[in-house]
Amino acid sequence: MARGCLCLVLHAHLPFVRHPEFDEFLEEDWLFEAITETYIPLLQVLEGLEQDGIDYRLTISISPTLAAMLSDALLQERYLRHLDNLVDLAHREIERTRWIKQLNRLAKMYAERFEQSRDFFSDRHGGDLLRAFAHAGSTGCVELITCPATHGYLPLMTSPRSTWAQIEMGCREFDRHLGHRPRGIWIPECGYVHGLDQQLRDAGIDYFFTETHALLFSKPRSLHGVYAPIRCPDSGLVAAARDFESTRQVWSSVEGYPGDPAYRDFYRDVGYDLEYGYLRPHLHRPGLRSQTGVKYHRITGRTDDKDLYDPELAMAKAREHAADFVRHRRQQVQWLEEQLAGQLPIIVAPYDAELFGHWWYEGPEWLNSVLRDIAEDRDSLETITIPEYLERSRELQISEPGVSSWGANGYNQVWLDHSNDWIYPHLHAMEAKMIDLARTHADATGPMRRALNQAARELMLAQSSDWAFIMSNGTATEYATQRTQTHVVSFDYLAQQIEAARVDESWLREIESRHNCFPTIDYRLYA
Repeated sequence: MARGCLCLVLHAHLPFVRHPEFDEFLEEDWLFEAITETYIPLLQVLEGLEQDGIDYRLTISISPTLAAMLSDALLQERYLRHLDNLVDLAHREIERTRWIKQLNRLAKMYAERFEQSRDFFSDRHGGDLLRAFAHAGSTGCVELITCPATHGYLPLMTSPRSTWAQIEMGCREFDRHLGHRPRGIWIPECGYVHGLDQQLRDAGIDYFFTETHALLFSKPRSLHGVYAPIRCPDSGLVAAARDFESTRQVWSSVEGYPGDPAYRDFYRDVGYDLEYGYLRPHLHRPGLRSQTGVKYHRITGRTDDKDLYDPELAMAKAREHAADFVRHRRQQVQWLEEQLAGQLPIIVAPYDAELFGHWWYEGPEWLNSVLRDIAEDRDSLETITIPEYLERSRELQISEPGVSSWGANGYNQVWLDHSNDWIYPHLHAMEAKMIDLARTHADATGPMRRALNQAARELMLAQSSDWAFIMSNGTATEYATQRTQTHVVSFDYLAQQIEAARVDESWLREIESRHNCFPTIDYRLYA
């Protein structure tokens, strides 16, 4: 048995963005970029590990909104159209750069990558990446978990019933897509508040991941810090928390690996660098410049004068950084073994999945090397999942986690500040109204039932933590604001129709076709 364990967790999530009312929509690229740059490379890494017989453990959460988009026929079709456009652009780039050797080599690299993505997505998996994730989960090496329905920020919901509806819907969607109820859950933004564990237990969850200070400020104080999970006193649920040291090595903009000068620069994209007339056929119809994924430069340093990207140098650096990460974890567990007095140390290292490949182009190779390096020498360190750890560890300390999130300053600030506080009176009123409607119309049928189900969808979609985060971050603020307003107005109109017992079926069909996630939703979750 190894001296200690590493629990690597990738949280795969995107907000539900689907606009069938338009031929194309810029924000749908969030999904398309993530498929090409993160989900396909990640699945390729997992398939390679399986083919080579590598014994590893990895936990991946797949949010219900991401699963809904990955399984949507319209978005699958649009993704292939997106890929075809990138293949065309890459081949034009091969021609344009034919006299510039290093650029031409990079253009060929992108053409090959986009074509491989099309083959992987369409020919090998028939557009069904969820099936590929399900296969990875069936190998015993990957633990798949869920998160609440639309990644709603649970600490700022006022009704326990509304919180439970988010959790239960997430579990039902996991079951629908992957064939079984989940054992674990990623609580959105690691946002924990007292009593949440009971609602997770009511949905059949056994364990959840949360932020560092949820355990550091637990009551009584966790004896082992974040290096052993705790068990909540009333529910018996297990809480595992993020290790700051291991995540800082990857996340930190100052100390983290992704900032190395050899790595590809995310922001230098031909979508902004090349002449507009040349790019115009490859841009969205309004003609707005945007990221294409074709990037020729490396980070280089804090300068606008960037060197050209060298793939071999960058991938070698990723393997070097993987070895460094593993070496630090082995040193860490050696020290922890002496401190924990017989308890098996566990280092929980969670990351947004989209860091690997999308933001950090070399991230999948880093992850591949980490898993292979640990598997080669498991005497001091091995990868593990929480269920496996619970089978091997001593009895856990009983303690109540502290209120926390992994946002800036550790609590609610990111999701409740001057930029987004206006949304909460609407959300709280919608929660109360939805509960009232569900209880008043407990046995609705026909159009009334459809309207009630759609009202539940609109509430959940409005609750997505992404909209408040985007407003606070100041990135796509206009879109996040518009989405929140759309769901609030749609909910209010539905509530008026339900209370008047006069459903506008034509309008209902339209809104059902636009916001079509969670086809098995049951409004009685709120009853």
